[in-house]
Amino acid sequence: MLLTLLYSCTGGAAVLYALYRWIIPFIVQYHAGLALIWHDQIVEGMLDMLTRSTRPQRLLAAVQKNATRGDPRSVVSAIDQFCRQKEWAMNVGDEKGCILDSVVSETNPTTVLELGTYCAYSTVRIASLLPPHSKLITLEFNPDYAKIARQVIAWAGLQDKINLVEGASGDLIPKMKEMFGVNTFDLVFLDHWKDRYLPDTKLLEKCGLLRKGTILLADNVICPGTPDYLEYIRNSPQYESRYFKSHLEYTKVEDGLEKSVFLG
Repeated sequence: MLLTLLYSCTGGAAVLYALYRWIIPFIVQYHAGLALIWHDQIVEGMLDMLTRSTRPQRLLAAVQKNATRGDPRSVVSAIDQFCRQKEWAMNVGDEKGCILDSVVSETNPTTVLELGTYCAYSTVRIASLLPPHSKLITLEFNPDYAKIARQVIAWAGLQDKINLVEGASGDLIPKMKEMFGVNTFDLVFLDHWKDRYLPDTKLLEKCGLLRKGTILLADNVICPGTPDYLEYIRNSPQYESRYFKSHLEYTKVEDGLEKSVFLG
């Protein structure tokens, strides 16, 4: 009787582990809504409770364990490995990250604004490709994310290239000239709250922070989606836009980046 119960418990545990580790992740990777609910609510909440830590803290631990200090590309690789093999996270990801790298290299910007730092994955990707004496300003609303991001940036050895500012983008954008002496940005990467893409773009216009030729690159325009931003940016005579089809980070769900050139 005891052996039967033991076998049943062991078998049940094996089934639950298989569901958690392989079966459910395989199913949800093709469905946008399920993928976000599973990874960003169920799994994160469960692991937070079990480990008494947060996802950003676990990501930082993976960087410190697996990445070489002072090597930005090894930091990026360590985060990608963590997100693909351990735990999904809302970085731009490796697939869309290659598009981001291409745009940064093509633009060769000296002034960059990133809206939404999270754990500094894209911050590190961008900063590692910037020419000497360039300036990357990244804005993060959540102080807990900012604390982790600073440590990731330091581990990558890029703290001298990056200015991380805590606060709401709507409050900080009008202060860019005053705080950093920036007249205009060559590149703006939007990857924060999706309902802030459009108002912050209009605020950048109003504050005169965009020049003719400034590139706006927006992540997650399909999933979770930014329909009001796309409607505006694709129909405004002030912009010339192109969509780069890809996938939601570390899944098979369609997503993409919208690259928009400000025409003045």
